[in-house]
This record gives sequence, C-alpha cells and structure tokens, in this order.
Amino acid sequence: MKRLFGSVRARAALAATLVVAVALVAAGAVVLLTLRSNLTGQADSEADEAARSVATQIAQDVPYADLDLDEDHPVQVVDEDRRVLAVSEGLETISGTGVSGVTPTTGGTEGPDDDDGDDADDPRIGELGDVSWHGRGWATVDGERTEYRFARMEVTDPRDRTVLVHAGASLEAERDAVRTASTVMLIGLPALLAVVGSVTWLVTRRALRPVEGIRREMAEITASEDLSRRVPEPATHDEVARLARTTNETLSALETSVERQRRFVADASHELRSPIASLRTQLEVAAAHPELLDLDGAVEDTVRLQRLAADLLLLARLDAGERPVGARVDLAALAGEEAEGRAGVMVRADGPVEVTGSRGQLGRVLANLLDNAARHARAAVTVTVRREGDRAVLQVADDGDGVAVADRERIFERFVRLDEARSRDDGGAGLGLAIARDVAERHGGTLTVGDAPTGGALFELRLPLA
Repeated sequence: MKRLFGSVRARAALAATLVVAVALVAAGAVVLLTLRSNLTGQADSEADEAARSVATQIAQDVPYADLDLDEDHPVQVVDEDRRVLAVSEGLETISGTGVSGVTPTTGGTEGPDDDDGDDADDPRIGELGDVSWHGRGWATVDGERTEYRFARMEVTDPRDRTVLVHAGASLEAERDAVRTASTVMLIGLPALLAVVGSVTWLVTRRALRPVEGIRREMAEITASEDLSRRVPEPATHDEVARLARTTNETLSALETSVERQRRFVADASHELRSPIASLRTQLEVAAAHPELLDLDGAVEDTVRLQRLAADLLLLARLDAGERPVGARVDLAALAGEEAEGRAGVMVRADGPVEVTGSRGQLGRVLANLLDNAARHARAAVTVTVRREGDRAVLQVADDGDGVAVADRERIFERFVRLDEARSRDDGGAGLGLAIARDVAERHGGTLTVGDAPTGGALFELRLPLA
C-alpha cells in the first residue's frame, strides 16, 4: 500500500478523485437544498391559495357548513378561542397547526348570518387578512397520513368575528423528488468517481511514460558509467520534454567535465613525469658520484616542479568553483609591479583603473601573459591599461610572430603548446594561458588574442570596473 501511494500516478488519481468527490458532494448538497427550497416554496404557494379561497368564502358570508373545501388540501377553520368551526372532508387527524381538533364544535357549522335573521339581506363583506405563518405538519386524510406544508390566514367575517384558516399542501412531491435525487447521487457519485480516478490514472500514466523512460536510461547510464549515452527526448513541448533536454544537457556537461578531468590527470601525470625523472636521475648520479652532481639542474627541476604544482593547485581550486574575493585592485599599479625587473617591457596607463577581485589571481594572469609574451617577443613587450565604457581593458602586445587564426582558441586549452618541438623547459607546461582565461572568466571578464600593431600577438583582458 505504501509503495502504491508512493507513485505519482496513484497520488494524482487519488487527489483528482478527492477533489471531484468534494466538488460533487458540495454541488449535490446545493442541488438538494435548492430543490427542497423550491418545492417548499411551491407548497407554500399552494397552501396560500387554498387558505385564501376558504377565507374569501368566509368573508363573503358563506356559512361554515357550506364552505367549498378543496379535497386535495386539508383545511381547518378555528376561532380565536381555538374552537374548530369547519374542517375539510375526510380529515381524521392534524398536527402542526396548534389545534389538533378535527370535529366542528356545536354551532360551529352555523353561518355567520344565522345569529340574527333580520340581517339576512345585509350586504356587508368581511375582511381578508394576510398569511401570518407557514409551517410543517402532518395530517391523516381518508386513512392516509402525509406530511404537509400549512399556511395560516386570518379573516374577519361580516359579524366582525376573526377566525383562522389553516390549509395544507402535500410535501409528498418534495419527498419523492429529494429521495429520487439522493438515490441518483448515491448511485452516480461512486461510478463517476471511479471513472475520474481511472481516467486520471491512465492519463497520468501516459504523461509520465517518458519520465519512466528517462529514469530507466539514467539507471543504465549509472550502472554502465557510459556518459556518452543520452535519455530519449519526447517529440513534445511540455515539461517532460524540457526535463529530457535538460537531463541530456547535464549529461553532456558531465561528460565534458569528466573527459576534461581525465585529460587533465593524464597530462598532469605526463608533465610531472619528466622533471621528477630528471631530478631522480641527478640525485642517483650524485649519490654514486658526488663530484658529478649538477646542482643548478636539480634546482631548476625543483623550481619547475614547484611552479607546475602551484599551477595544478590553482586550476583545481578554479574547477571547484572558488570565487575571487571582493577587493579593489588597481590594474595599472599591478601591471607596473609585474613588469618591474622584466627587460623590454613597457607599461602605458592614463591613471588608476580599479576592478574588483583577487589581487593574487589577477597578478597571476598578468605574470602568465608577460611570460608568454617574453617567450615569443623579438625585442619589446608593451602593456596598456585604460578605461573603455564600464570596462577595464588591459592589453599585452609583443613583436613576435603572432598566433595563427586557427589556433587562437586552442592556445587557451590546458597543456597545449603550439610549438611541440621546443623544449619543455623553455615552453612550460602549457597551463599559463588556460589559467589566465579561467581567472578572467571567474572575475566576470574575457581574455582573447588578436594581432598586435607590431605584428605579434595582442592579448586583451576585459574586466568590469569596480
């Protein structure tokens, strides 16, 4: 049971069924109340009409014994002393009117004018009152007990005697209608809820079928560790299709990241192998023949290892999402510090150009750009710092051979060296420009390469102004 209702399909079907059930019950209650109210109002109107008919006869001086009483409506006429003056034919019992008598009292059947024979031709007319009460009650007519809706009307006969006329209208039609409606609802509601639940289950299952395909494929990808596989994308434009596309995009990014990490580890191992092997060889030779120790070479290999380790550590921190600190850094002053002591490097700046970020990381970018320019320049390297709109622009130009258009993006990849024939000692590990671009992007900027006015390479760093 727990597993069943842990399903989205089951929960959706249950929720839809509950909502429809509440709506139908509320609607059914409103229908029944409205039906009962309308039928009660109709019964009140019938009772009013019957009472008014009898009251009109009394007001017109018709003797009580001669009143024309409707056989379909029980009628009871009483005076102010609660004495029964007239009842309809066949009325055996009555309740709900306040007077339970159904037998006219002695003299109750006499007409209003029988009290004074001299006034037999008196044209006086009594006065009709208003319906003063409606209520429910029971009456037995010809042996059949039924619920009625009674109306009470006051009338004054020509002798100024006030009597009350009670007339009822049967509520059997109301009871039948309400009973029929209730029966239909009790039978139809479960059937309708079953249909709603079934349809919701089927529709939800069909809608979620692609999700199950995505889940199954993801489980197989996880088991096989094959990140080149992709989940099926439905040919629709709904949320499931967007989920599939986003999942595939995530898989692509993950595949790229894993492949990049794999290449990174392989290249790092390859780069570390050479200086470590060289250093070990020198130490082994020195251990056997101390007089042959190449101290300068050992120091150079150690420094190279130290720089490579620092580069790898910085790349690892950048890949981990390390964010630069929010300090203000003057690029012009930083360029002057990095250029100090470097032969052939000239810095041009109109004034302070401040950006926000890590001074150490931005200094590393400048150092890497200057090292790269120094390796390829013939004689001079120029550093220019300026403002351009809301951006700080730093350019490093050399007078070397430049970078071919086809290689202008490849040089920013890790462990890439365009001149594979040059020695590793001279060319480095191929991480400097990759680090420089990563740091630039982490600072919300860009790093590109183009042609310098002197014919060499022009590296341009753009960062948001502080």
